[in-house]
Amino acid sequence: MVTSDPNQFEAVDRCLLVRAPAKLNISLLIAGKREDGFHEIETVMAKINYFDEILIEPGPPNSGIALECRGPHWAPPGPDNLVYQAATLILAGQEEKRNLRLTLTKNIPAGTGLGSASSDAAATLMGLNRHFHLGHTTDNLSSMAAQLGSDVAFFLHGPLSVCRGRGEDIERIDKAFPFSALVILPGINISTKRVYTHYVHDQALFERSRLQINARIKENRIDLIAKMCTNMLSETCFRLERGLAELKDKIESLGIGPVCLSGSGSALYCIVERSDLPQLTKVTESLAQNVACSIMMVHNIGW
Repeated sequence: MVTSDPNQFEAVDRCLLVRAPAKLNISLLIAGKREDGFHEIETVMAKINYFDEILIEPGPPNSGIALECRGPHWAPPGPDNLVYQAATLILAGQEEKRNLRLTLTKNIPAGTGLGSASSDAAATLMGLNRHFHLGHTTDNLSSMAAQLGSDVAFFLHGPLSVCRGRGEDIERIDKAFPFSALVILPGINISTKRVYTHYVHDQALFERSRLQINARIKENRIDLIAKMCTNMLSETCFRLERGLAELKDKIESLGIGPVCLSGSGSALYCIVERSDLPQLTKVTESLAQNVACSIMMVHNIGW
């Protein structure tokens, strides 16, 4: 755990600022397609210190829920945004509390596999529960999260968990996995639906990888799972986005270790050993000179 990270909640006068962290998929397995049309997954996810922010503040009388989106990246306004949907859901039947203003600062781009919209929704549920003293348990919030999206429940838990089903079945990993990672944002927005639509299942790969990963979870060796760099969506993603596959190859040619895909893409990342941190400046400079994309250093968080 890195103790210098900010808290998730910060009171500001009559307002509440809530931080919504991004995530990395340390592993991502696909078990097959379910009867409901969704895919069954098993994934190890970790929260990182890269945040969207949601400011909750009072609104004028009879104003209802107002959502403003700002920041370097676009987010849908109004009812199309999961922040708005989460607020509407948790405040259903409580008209006296629905006069509020929500300001979403969008620092994490969508379509990158970093879970930003899901994290925003979870942060909204937790923030409004705290701000209005609603008294919902984590189980209550998880039930709401399941209505909003597959990854939302993870962000109510963590900071490191195994997620199964559609992503809503959460098993917290209590063993700490401190890590640093280089995250590469190539500026490509990838549709999760498109990747899953074109995914071709490999049952043998799933069963083989699942045995290895579950054994390492039991041994509390999340570091070894990270080194496997297993993401069963990566082949499909790289087939659909050849430019991303070429970028991955180019980065790996610099000798910084295996480059992994988070979620369905497009963000790439490379776990950096703590012992290698003194060399990180040289690696980052080399990347900046050789690839045309945003590069940042992140680490795990403790909440």
